[in-house]
Amino acid sequence: MTLNIFNTMTREKELFTPQKAGEVKMYVCGPTVYNYIHIGNARPAMVFDVVRRYLETIGYDVQYVMNFTDVDDKLITKSQELNVTVNEVANQFIEAYLEDCDALGIRRATLNPRVTEHIQEIIEFISKLVETDFAYESGGDVYFRTKHFEEYGKLSHQKIDELQFGIRVEVDKRKENQEDFVLWKGAKSGEVSWSSPWGEGRPGWHIECSAMARRYLGDTLDIHGGGKDLTFPHHECEVAQSEAVTGKPLARVWMHNGYINMDNEKMSKSLGNGVLVRELVKTYKPNALRYFILATHYRNPLNFSAEALQQAEKSVERLENAVANVKHGLQSLGVSVHDEAADVSSHGEPNEELQVKLATILETFDAKMQDDFNTADAITAMFEWATEANVWVQQHAQANTLQAADLLAFIDAFDAMNEVLGIVVEQEELLDAEIDQLIQDRIEARQSKNWARADEIRDLLTARGIVLEDTPQGVRWKRA
Repeated sequence: MTLNIFNTMTREKELFTPQKAGEVKMYVCGPTVYNYIHIGNARPAMVFDVVRRYLETIGYDVQYVMNFTDVDDKLITKSQELNVTVNEVANQFIEAYLEDCDALGIRRATLNPRVTEHIQEIIEFISKLVETDFAYESGGDVYFRTKHFEEYGKLSHQKIDELQFGIRVEVDKRKENQEDFVLWKGAKSGEVSWSSPWGEGRPGWHIECSAMARRYLGDTLDIHGGGKDLTFPHHECEVAQSEAVTGKPLARVWMHNGYINMDNEKMSKSLGNGVLVRELVKTYKPNALRYFILATHYRNPLNFSAEALQQAEKSVERLENAVANVKHGLQSLGVSVHDEAADVSSHGEPNEELQVKLATILETFDAKMQDDFNTADAITAMFEWATEANVWVQQHAQANTLQAADLLAFIDAFDAMNEVLGIVVEQEELLDAEIDQLIQDRIEARQSKNWARADEIRDLLTARGIVLEDTPQGVRWKRA
């Protein structure tokens, strides 16, 4: 394997080599949990879910840490609006975040540390910076001296003297220099706070990730990821404060995903233009949302539209139907793909020509994934598979020459790709009573001229291998 990843730090694709053979330490900046997530928030979660899946597929043990920021100004404001504690706000939206990610097939991280559970580690981290003169206390706050870290700006490729303060951020007279950033914020009246050597207060945003990443993954990460908007100032500040303490690189590789735009403007909670995931899944298939995100390279911007999601649904349906065709072929041979004995070797050798075709498809898939996790091009390999599968099943079914070994080889090849991208969700077979009820629902939908619902039911039945027949006695069905 020659996995190459674009490194934001060097602005080049680099051969990925973890610190320890067979192990990857990956940290991704998670959400500030004060509201439901929109599709733009879901993109980094999904991107790094696929990164993690692929690394595991090629043999790495991945320690994947993604934090929850469960205390900051936005949570405090939300708690006041709802008249509940900050902790209650955090609990509500962490649960909602995990529900939304589950719906999108995003697997849980190895660990989701919360800021409020690591206050002591954060205080100790800040204390080290103060002791080494990289930080100073002023008016109850503690700031990082950016001028003491000579490489400040190296991640975002900016020169510190060219940064414009007072435009980007409010000028603060308590700072020695305006580019200094806060590590500890003195508490305001009525705010949640913790005791520290500098008085009551709470952590600044940037210090949280440095402390938690070091706590669970050590001084140097193999991969540090997040959205493009975090490159500066968040990740830039992380680099400075972490490397000031350890004297080691914070991460070997920095990965940043592009924005999702709406009407050519970055989608964000602050702009109020975000479309919530939990609303979208009421209208579109969750795996269509997954396809929509993965069909564009993670570093490129992605434009949100209803038309794009509708096209994604059609693309997913094409893959689902191809999988269903293969499984129905197996079913006609009395073989269940779920049977433990249903593997290629137990049914003889697959056709040699087919083996070559499937091997070529998988090689293409791997080559695209190894080229900076190019899911957009990797998906084309899945459609090559779908074309081959549909043609193969049709031709051999007509000739009555279907072989279980061939069909199982198709399933194995698809599963290898789908394990990484997670686009096609395993569907349970419908029971006869469920089919009868769906057909009745479709009849009622047509009678009430709810054509969209009628088409939805028809497509569902087709994807599950159910053929509808109109007869003088009404609609009948059979399994394909």
